Order: sequence, then C-alpha cells, then structure tokens
Amino acid sequence: MHETSPVSNFLNTYIFDPIGRALGFHPGAGHHAVPDHIVMILLVAIVLVLFAAWLRRRLSVDNPTPAQHLVEVVFEAIQNLMKEVIGPESRRFTPLIGTLGIYILVGNILGMVPGFISPTSNLNVTASCALTVFVYYNYHGIRKHGFANYMKHFGGPVIWMAPFLFLIEIVSHLARPFSLSVRLFGNIFAEELIISSLNQYIFPFLVSTIVMLLALLLSTIQAFIFIMLTMVYISGAVEETHGESHGAVHEADIHRTTHKSEAPLAAA
Repeated sequence: MHETSPVSNFLNTYIFDPIGRALGFHPGAGHHAVPDHIVMILLVAIVLVLFAAWLRRRLSVDNPTPAQHLVEVVFEAIQNLMKEVIGPESRRFTPLIGTLGIYILVGNILGMVPGFISPTSNLNVTASCALTVFVYYNYHGIRKHGFANYMKHFGGPVIWMAPFLFLIEIVSHLARPFSLSVRLFGNIFAEELIISSLNQYIFPFLVSTIVMLLALLLSTIQAFIFIMLTMVYISGAVEETHGESHGAVHEADIHRTTHKSEAPLAAA
C-alpha cells in the first residue's frame, strides 16, 4: 500500500514539477519530480532549521523561555544517557545522536498531521539513517584503535575460535543497519496504516484519537530505541577494552525493553 500526501502533491504540482520541466526532467505518468518521502524530508529539515534559528535568537541566561527549558532538559537527558552508555568521551558524539533523535521523532510525528505522511514510513529514509550510524561508529572505531586492531577484536581472545567468531561478528555488524532500518520502518508504516484505515473506514477522529495518542507514544519510543542502539554501537566501537560481550548485553537489554514497551501498545 502506497499512501500519497496531499501536501506533497500540491508542492510537486506547483513548485517541483515546473522546476523539473524547466530543467529538462519529465517524470512519467502518475509520477512527480520529487517523491513524497523526499518532500517530507525537506519539510522536516526546514522546520528544524527555522525552529533552531528562532530558538537561538531567544536564548537567555537570565530569562529563559519555556522552549529553551524544554530543549535544555532534552539535551541534558541525552547527554547523561550517552555518558552512562558510551563513557566520559561521549560529548563529541552529541551532534549525530541528538540530530538523529530529533529528526526521527519529528519525522515520526509528522504523519499524524492531516495531509502529511511520515518520511520514516519509507524504507529508503530509515535505511539512510541506519547506514549513517553504521559508517559513523565503524569510522570512529577504526580512528581510535587503528584498522588492524579494530578488525582483530572481531576474532575474540581465543585464537583457535577466531575464524568462526570473526565471521559471526562480521555478519552481526552487517545485520545492524538492516535491523535498525526495518524496525523503525515497520513500526511507523503500521502506525500510519492503522490511523489512515480508522479515519477512512470507521469513525473519523473519534476512535482514532486514542490510537493517535498511542502512536505518539510509539513514535517517541522508536526514536529513543534508535538513538539508544546507536549509543551502544558507538560504545562497543570506541571503548578501551573493546569487549563484544559488554555491547551485546546492552543491546539485548534494549531489545527486551523494546518488547515490553510495545506489548501494551499491541494489546491496545
């Protein structure tokens, strides 16, 4: 099922399609110059940039605004969590983790606004975020330990088991982008599908109001899980001992927490 966005159709019809034709690009019948999920990504980026510019002008030490209080609380919570998971050197990873968390959360919630769709309900978007995380944590792991030492840890401490463990670890790491992207995509796509079906075939904005509240909670949880797993992957790549078991335990705990958190939503 492919859901189209009225907002995206409007922007394509009056802005992007004319620009595309002027540049010599002629999309096929039934298609637009810019796909819906790309339009939604652009809108999310514009909203976040405008909000950051607006907030920056109103930053004050003596008389902070409610918006500044909220941002400071969220920022401090993320930094404290990063310090617990990654360690004392976690501050340098704040730009990526903070940006991913805010971007994914806003993208998840955007689909709850009539006329819009969540960009994170498209697998291309979630896969791009997951691949960014994959490249980022491996880059920092190689940068800190060197390529040879970073690859060496995949074999583990037992020499005769090293070839088997190396293959298992490589497959495990390659599966991480798939796991991150499909989990986020599947949850948000299902959420939008349920809300859209309720609004279209049952009582519009009556029964679905309760579901939308649950969807808001689910959107927040999914954004949190994504950045939490990102922290765990970074921690495993840059920690001094570089122990695999420590990262695996963290990841297993997060997966258990995920299932416990989503169980009441599924039951509802």
